Amino acid sequence: MKKITLIAMSLLTVVISAVAENYSKYYQNLPVEMPVPVLASIPDNTVNIKDFGGIGDGITLNTEAFRKAISALEKQGGGHLVVPSGVWLTGLISLKDNIDLHVEKNAIIMATPDKSQHFKESKGVREDKTSTLISASKRKNISITGEGAIDGNGAQWRPVKRSKVSDDEWKQFTYMGGTITDNGTIWYPFNLKHYDNIADSYKAQEKQRTHMIRFTDCENVFVQGVTLQNSPKFHIIPTRCSNVIIDNIKVRCPWNAQNGDAIDISSCRNVLIVNNTVDAGDDGICMKAGAGESGVKYGPCENILIQDNIVYHAHGGFVIGSEYSGGMKNIVVRNNRFSNTDTGLRFKSGITRGGKTENIFISNITMTDIKDEAIVFECTYQDKAVGKKVEDNTTVATSAPFAPDFSDIHITDVVCHNTKTAISAHGIPGMKCIYDINISNSTFFYSKAAKDVSDAELNITGCKFITYDK
Repeated sequence: MKKITLIAMSLLTVVISAVAENYSKYYQNLPVEMPVPVLASIPDNTVNIKDFGGIGDGITLNTEAFRKAISALEKQGGGHLVVPSGVWLTGLISLKDNIDLHVEKNAIIMATPDKSQHFKESKGVREDKTSTLISASKRKNISITGEGAIDGNGAQWRPVKRSKVSDDEWKQFTYMGGTITDNGTIWYPFNLKHYDNIADSYKAQEKQRTHMIRFTDCENVFVQGVTLQNSPKFHIIPTRCSNVIIDNIKVRCPWNAQNGDAIDISSCRNVLIVNNTVDAGDDGICMKAGAGESGVKYGPCENILIQDNIVYHAHGGFVIGSEYSGGMKNIVVRNNRFSNTDTGLRFKSGITRGGKTENIFISNITMTDIKDEAIVFECTYQDKAVGKKVEDNTTVATSAPFAPDFSDIHITDVVCHNTKTAISAHGIPGMKCIYDINISNSTFFYSKAAKDVSDAELNITGCKFITYDK
């Protein structure tokens, strides 16, 4: 048995080495210079979650097994933690330096539906707020690889709007128990039949909903091959990280999943997002950089290459915003396909959340069946909690704190078949917040309007706008 295990470890090392290809090939013929991200370096040591008491029966809680396995690898200087076939129910997982979480093909790491297991403890005292299922903070050389899945068990956390589900789906949620608002429009997973609450009200518990994977202030992050699904909120959000590669992952959740963003990059530098497939409930591939003074402190999203990805359902295929006060600089988006997204290229922000964009180059984007706009700029966006109404924030001003500054954006060679509006851009009256936007050599088949523009300066050249015969 030991000989077989050693052979398996050797094969894993070969596979990981083969996956760690030369990513410099994606950096040819860029319109702006940017460095190739440094790949996470993982030692050859390998352990199996079963060796630390892990049981993949979908019933046993494996939080302690993951903790022990990661601790053992940390003492060896790092290595690969193999999660084999099975359903591995767990609470929080915290990755350390030089560690790869390797999820094999028929393995599913699943967040326990017991919400009480999603709090960190400090000196035996439970923290007040829940934490991300898989996290790393101020770490170097961390990765998640393999062909398996990580499931955030999001239905146990997310509110559901009655208007966005069928009668049968609504019955499935109410069968779980839960709480329906007085007007019958929203179901909350509060007072469920089988699991205890972690707050005194559904509104307080809603504020405990968190993301599935978050890396903060880390260097050399590599995520490859895995499926990420059913997060309570965002699926993966590297924040203030440098050298990030997200390659060939699948992100999926219900189309109506509240805040179900797929890949969100926040104030990161030197990032490659390539060969991924997204089918999500909110934004697909989204760039963020904080709001207000904190965003400026954290800095911009800078040197980002997004190439060869497919986005099915999402609120936006590629998105900047809504919060990006730290700025966006040197971003290349090319050779991507969007099908059935609400919008294609989406630039959204509002006063107190905006920043400046520089050197944004978008090219060779194909879109089909876009529900609303193929390209949209919005400067009065509001990030509202579920159940709250949008306020009337029509503004006439000449300046405002952290207003959006969408400029130096170059979009070319877009083909969009079937969208309601081809290009929409609405700035803030009295302010210059959408300008120096170049859209060229593109074709749009639309059903309602070719252009819907106000308080914005767009330079549109060599584009075709086609609709049904009158």
